[in-house]
Amino acid sequence: MSDLADDIPFGATSTAAEVIAGTDLRGRRAVVTGGASGIGAETARALAGAGAEVTLAVRDTEAGARFAKTVVTPPDSRPVSVAALDLADQASVAAFVDLWTGPLHILVNNAGVMAPPETRTAQGWELQFATNHLGHFALSTGLHPALKEARGARVVAVSSVGHVNSDIAFDDIHFERRPYDKWLAYGQSKTANILFAVEGAKRWAADRISVNALNPGRITGTNLSRYIGDVSAAPASFDPTSTDVSWKNAEQGAATSVLLAGSPLVAGVTGRYFEDCHVAPPYVPGVRRGVADYALDRDNAARLWHVSLDMLGRDDTAIA
Repeated sequence: MSDLADDIPFGATSTAAEVIAGTDLRGRRAVVTGGASGIGAETARALAGAGAEVTLAVRDTEAGARFAKTVVTPPDSRPVSVAALDLADQASVAAFVDLWTGPLHILVNNAGVMAPPETRTAQGWELQFATNHLGHFALSTGLHPALKEARGARVVAVSSVGHVNSDIAFDDIHFERRPYDKWLAYGQSKTANILFAVEGAKRWAADRISVNALNPGRITGTNLSRYIGDVSAAPASFDPTSTDVSWKNAEQGAATSVLLAGSPLVAGVTGRYFEDCHVAPPYVPGVRRGVADYALDRDNAARLWHVSLDMLGRDDTAIA
C-alpha cells in the first residue's frame, strides 16, 4: 500500500468530517475551486468547520452564496466567502489572482469538467485540458507568492483514476490532428493534474509548499457527470475490463482532499498521489485503482510545466 498506511487510520468509507475531526485550522486561509457543489462543497464545509477562512472560487457566484449560507463555522472564525472564477477563461483566472491579497495556506484545485462534447476555448484549446489543467496551473502559479508567504502551504490537485486512460499526447494535446475522444481527453487532463503535483513539489519545496494529487473515487450525485447521463454507466465507459464498481457519496469523496489540505497526519508529504486516504499503489490493468507510471514520471512533469507556460505565454522567471 504505502509507507504512510500505518499512520493514517482512514480509508475508502471515511468522510471529510472524520479525517479533519480534532484539527484546528483557525488562522489558515483556503481556496476551494468548484466549492459550491459535490465534493468541492463538502471539502469547503469540512475545512470551514475546522476554522479555516474559506473562499469558494466558482463560476456561479449565486449558487456559491447559497451554499456558503449553509456552512457552519466556529464562533470565532470568518464565514465562508465567494469569488468568481471560470477556469476555462484565463482572464477570469488572472482577475482572481489579482484580487487576492495576503497569504494563502490551502489551495484545493477541485473543479473540473468530464467528457463533454468536443468544445474549444477562445484560444482553440480542448476544453477539458484547458479547464482541468491549464486553468488550475495558471491559478496555482499565479498564487505562488501568496502560497510562499504562508510558510507551509498545501496545494491539492483533484485528479481521477481516469488518468490511466491516457498519458499526455505532447504532439497533439488539443486533438487538432487526431479524432476527438472525450475519455482520452479527460484522462489526459487528469494525468496532467498528477504531473503538476510532481513538478510543483520539486520546484516549490524550498518555499515550504507541499503539492499532492488524489483520486476521490467514483462519486454519486454530483454535477461532474452531467455530460454522461446515468452515472452508473460510467465504469463501462471508462474501462470495460474493470471489476471495481465501488461508489462513494460526496462526503466520502471529499475525505482524501481534506486529509491532504489540512490533516497533520500528512504534514511534509509532497509530490504524491493518494486514493482512499493513502498513497496509491501502482496501477494494475483491469482494476480501477492505483497510479500509472507515466503520471509520476519526472521528465514528463518537467516537460508539461514548460509546455503549459508556453501555452499561457509566460516564462519561468515569473513564478520561481
